[in-house]
Amino acid sequence: MPTTVEVDVTSRSNPIRCGTNHGVTDRLTPARASLMGLAVGDALGEALDTTGLDLPPAPWHWTDDTEMACSVVHVLATRGHLDAAALADSFVARYDEARNYGPGVDAMIREVSRRGVSLARLATETFGGDGSWGTGAAMRVAPLGAWYHDDPELAAREAVASAEVTHTHPEGVAGAVATAVAASLAAAGATAADLLDEVLHRTPTGKVYDGLRDAADLADASAGEAAATLGDGARRSAPDTVPLALWVAAQHLDDYAAAVRAAAPVADDVDTVCAIVGGIVAGRLGESAIPAQWRQACEPLPAWIRHHP
Repeated sequence: MPTTVEVDVTSRSNPIRCGTNHGVTDRLTPARASLMGLAVGDALGEALDTTGLDLPPAPWHWTDDTEMACSVVHVLATRGHLDAAALADSFVARYDEARNYGPGVDAMIREVSRRGVSLARLATETFGGDGSWGTGAAMRVAPLGAWYHDDPELAAREAVASAEVTHTHPEGVAGAVATAVAASLAAAGATAADLLDEVLHRTPTGKVYDGLRDAADLADASAGEAAATLGDGARRSAPDTVPLALWVAAQHLDDYAAAVRAAAPVADDVDTVCAIVGGIVAGRLGESAIPAQWRQACEPLPAWIRHHP
């Protein structure tokens, strides 16, 4: 049976630290590979959305998907766990208006600077207090799943804490949980046949869950057929985006280029879908699985994450 939306998040007041023999280096290697896969997918997807070319000319510039995912990895590497307050601080400190942030997060970060209130508090006030169910929490979370490659349950709990910094609607949270669990399982070597079923087992019930259930029944579909059934990201919502991204990743777990190439033509929100897919698959295969030409074409990650940690 699926979990309910009341995921245990006691880690926010009493942080859960790595409880296995995996050290920071063991966790950071797949997390950084996932981050690079996310960045390349994001940047290529953004370039494709602009040019429509099969392989756009370099350089490819990444968006807020990557900027915020860098903060996720930074907090994990420096704290050893997901510290929600530190993540919020990093989001605000690293904000770059040129990165095409979604309007909700963009407005909240600007409001933090103007009013001096916390980002998490503003997140609870959006959409009349319902919170956002957009893709922001899901698009940045794959490296967290790769970090917890030995513990998908912990990946799910920490994904909740990471999501609620900006997205408090249950569907926005569920999108982050599903993506983090998929990345955790993929990095641990899960098979395509098992991946979506295991993600379903840990995803809160709701529209994201329903989409993933439909995705699990589309093993023999084409990417176009899957997008027609699951959604292509046009609504910029977690239910409209995460099921397709996880379906594509599950179909191409062992081929990064094939995964991104499958996602790009059928996605409306190309950079977000490709970022999620790229983060899941690269966390499994390692950075070397990303075509060298693509890595070279992608804008480098920001210096603060390349050199620290």
